[in-house]
Amino acid sequence: MRQTVEPTLARSVRLDDGGVLILDRRRFPFERVWVRCATAEDVAVAIEDMVTQSSGPYFAALFAMVLAARDAANLPPADARAALDRAGARLIASRSTNNHLRKAVAVVLAEVDAAGPVAGADLVAAAARGAAVGDERYRSASRALGEHSAKLLPDGARVLTHCWADAYLIETVAAVSRLGKRVSFFCTETRPYLQGARLTAETLAEMGVDTTLITDGMGAAVLGAGEVDVLLTAADRVTMDGHVVNKVGTLGLAIAAHAFGVPFHAQVQAPDPAAPTAADVPIEHRAGDEVLHTLGVRTASDKVRGHYPAFDVTPPRFVTTIVTDRGPFAPDALADYQCFQDRQDYRREGP
Repeated sequence: MRQTVEPTLARSVRLDDGGVLILDRRRFPFERVWVRCATAEDVAVAIEDMVTQSSGPYFAALFAMVLAARDAANLPPADARAALDRAGARLIASRSTNNHLRKAVAVVLAEVDAAGPVAGADLVAAAARGAAVGDERYRSASRALGEHSAKLLPDGARVLTHCWADAYLIETVAAVSRLGKRVSFFCTETRPYLQGARLTAETLAEMGVDTTLITDGMGAAVLGAGEVDVLLTAADRVTMDGHVVNKVGTLGLAIAAHAFGVPFHAQVQAPDPAAPTAADVPIEHRAGDEVLHTLGVRTASDKVRGHYPAFDVTPPRFVTTIVTDRGPFAPDALADYQCFQDRQDYRREGP
């Protein structure tokens, strides 16, 4: 497997003195256009409008909170802190199913609170520190998750994935390369935004991975034909009882993989303790009009309507492994995730 420079999308959100710059994933890879967001509200709208997706909104939210701190810097400390709460709530609401936005906001607010009642340059500095902590924490956890995932893939594995796994996928491929293994990928195109065709497949190709694109309807066929050894996807959220919430279409692939005896490994940095069951996860429904178009071209007549639940929920009986930053877990054993951390803390601190 040929290892190249860092993939383009690995650093697709940036903070500078003028705002947050976001690489427009709706136009990548055919065009490389950066959208400048001057305020936290601009970032929230960009997230809603799918300018950035998958891991992108996490980094966008981190940096948006720095913009919110800049805007609130001249307020009294209590008012500034309240302004950050409002900005954070707006960002979290911009895409409700994935809990990465909530984590991004929380890590920045934690750093601000640790600094005490602050305003002015101190407020901005605290928010910037929080964004830096959140950035490194996410990348570090993704590296660990990638290493655990790579160990589950046999040498020569033919992997089917769905939608865009972003940092998870990049770190998995990098870890596979370090282990001296070779893998190849089938990528679904992922309608209606074609993330699989434009983002996943492009990034895999940048990393020197043998990559084949299929339409969304072909997944069961390649599984049934024995052309796939592993189904591997990211998860937007995993509940404590082992339900995998991910891009719509994951459920169908998981059922087909189960039917044909192909393991399904779902990647998430951590199961969500705030979501004991699938009923605790809001499923985002986007405008049905979006499925009537592909890359700006209408693909159905005005005689029909569209329906677009953006995510689906895969029950644990169709999931082989949940791969986390602390290692792989069976979907019915996610309570052990926290126990693992408790054991690590005990070893460091002693009785």
